[in-house]
Amino acid sequence: MDLIIPTGKRKGHSPSLAGVYRALAEHEKARRYSDAAEQARAEYATLHQGP
Repeated sequence: MDLIIPTGKRKGHSPSLAGVYRALAEHEKARRYSDAAEQARAEYATLHQGP
């Protein structure tokens, strides 16, 4: 599988190794934040349920 940069100055070229690592780190950060936000919503709903 070839990775190609879709936009910008280096459009059509392969990303650098550092660019690949940055993209993976951003993806992981977004995934973790999403999981944490969902967990916080569930805990909030549990704490604020009526009797």
